[in-house]
Amino acid sequence: MTKTISTCDFCDQQIEAIAAGSVRVLPPQFKNFGRLLAFHGQVSTVRCHEDNSQVRAALETAGMARVLVVDGGGSMRHALFGGNLAALAARNGWAGVVIDGCVRDVAEIAAAPIGVRALACMPMPPSKLGEGSRDVAVRIQGVWVRPGDWLYADVDGMLVSTQALHLATASTSA
Repeated sequence: MTKTISTCDFCDQQIEAIAAGSVRVLPPQFKNFGRLLAFHGQVSTVRCHEDNSQVRAALETAGMARVLVVDGGGSMRHALFGGNLAALAARNGWAGVVIDGCVRDVAEIAAAPIGVRALACMPMPPSKLGEGSRDVAVRIQGVWVRPGDWLYADVDGMLVSTQALHLATASTSA
């Protein structure tokens, strides 16, 4: 039996870990654009500014139910993720994508069976100069996210943990 992931329940259960910083709650600026309202997975990261070359490169790899977290610096000038990348992410087994920036092709993203969170939508395409860094610590709306962390998202919000919270909950409820 699969237990539903609840960010509210995790926050209730992880008060000490939140105080210690091993569980961090992302601010509520993010909007849902994906078909999946709830998703979770181990984190892979990209840091880029208005250039999504490294986002595509990451999503071309096997996702293994991970979540790609993209530090786009909160830019509202160009989208870093769109319909083609949503289809690519779903095809390659990514659980979700979180963009600290914008998306485009909203209807196409909503059709893909993945979770997608971003700050806003913007029709302007990104540049493609090959710039950016992969699998580095990133700061998303003031919250540090590192490769290997776990990200949990549902309709109530998103949180990041150094440990897999759903496995601890499953073992204590069994």
